[in-house]
Amino acid sequence: MDDLSHRPRRLRRTPAIRRLVAETSVTTADLVAPLFVAEALAAPKVIDSLPGHFQHTLDSLVAEAERLLSVGITSVVLFGIPATKDAAGSGASDEGGIIQVALRRLAAEFGDALVLIPDLCLDEYTDHGHCGLLAGDGSVDNDATLVRYQAAAVAQAAAGADLVAPSGMMDGQVGAIRRALDGAGHHDVGILAYSAKYASALYGPFRDAVDVSIVGGGDRRAYQQDPGNRREALREVALDVAEGADIVMVKPAVTYLDVIADVSAMVDVPVAAYHVSGEYSMIKAADERGWIDGTATAVEQLTAVKRAGADLILTYFAGELAPILDA
Repeated sequence: MDDLSHRPRRLRRTPAIRRLVAETSVTTADLVAPLFVAEALAAPKVIDSLPGHFQHTLDSLVAEAERLLSVGITSVVLFGIPATKDAAGSGASDEGGIIQVALRRLAAEFGDALVLIPDLCLDEYTDHGHCGLLAGDGSVDNDATLVRYQAAAVAQAAAGADLVAPSGMMDGQVGAIRRALDGAGHHDVGILAYSAKYASALYGPFRDAVDVSIVGGGDRRAYQQDPGNRREALREVALDVAEGADIVMVKPAVTYLDVIADVSAMVDVPVAAYHVSGEYSMIKAADERGWIDGTATAVEQLTAVKRAGADLILTYFAGELAPILDA
C-alpha cells in the first residue's frame, strides 16, 4: 500500500492519538442526571428495573446530589412521587408538594452549583395516570391542563427551579408556561421543552420508578408522537421555539438519532436528548448476562447521541460514567 492508503490508520494507532483527533467526545458537562424523590419513604427504595437507582428520601436525595457534584455532574432533572394522588394532580403545584420541598432543600444546600430542572407534568400526581386533566369523555383536556401546568411552573420557580421541563406534550404548553412565569416575575427561569416526545415502548422502567400506570389500561398515543413520524417532530419543535423554549428535547435518544440530527440542523437553541430508562435497562440487563460490555456500550451510545447533534443528554448513566469520561 502507498503512503496515502496508510493515512487513516496512522491516526488510529494509539489511544492518545485517537483522543487527539476524535471528532466527538462526551464529557460530564454534557450530562444531566435524573433523580426520583418520594414523599412517603423513610429510607431509599431500590428501583428493580433501573439497577443502581432509587426512589430517594429528601436526605438521600441531597446525599446523591452531593455525590454527583463530586464527580462533575452539575445538572439534575427531578421527578416526584407523592404520597397521595387526585384527579387534578394537585401535588404538582402545591407549595408543600414533594418536588417543591425537594427544590427548596437542594437550592439551600447547593445554591448555584447545581442546575435544578424539575419535570413539569401531572402524570405522577393524577390518580388516573394521564399527563393532563380529563374531560367528561375520558380524553385529555388540553386547555384545562395548560392552566395546571402554569400553576406548577410558578410553584417550581418559586421553590428554586433553574429550568422547568414540561413533558406532557400538550399543545401550546411552552407559551402558556412562559406567560405564567413572566407574569409571576420569574423571567430568569428557563424552559427545557420535551418537544419531540414519542409514544415509545422504552418507558417501562421509568413508570416503575414513579409508580405511574394509566387506569383502565389506556395509553398516551393521542398526545405523544407516533414513532413513525419524523416531519411532525420538526413542526412540534418549531412551535416550541416560537413560543419561547430555551432548550428543546427529543425523547427517546438512540432510537431517534435521525430526529436529533434534523432538529439540531434546524434550530438555534440547545438541543437535549433523553437516553431513557429502557435504553439504560437493556444495556444493564445484557451486561449482567455477560453478552456485552455495558460501560463501553453506554459510552458508545451517548457518543452517538452527541454526534447526532445533542448538546446535552439526560441519562441514568450520568453518575456511573462521570469518573471515566473526563479522565
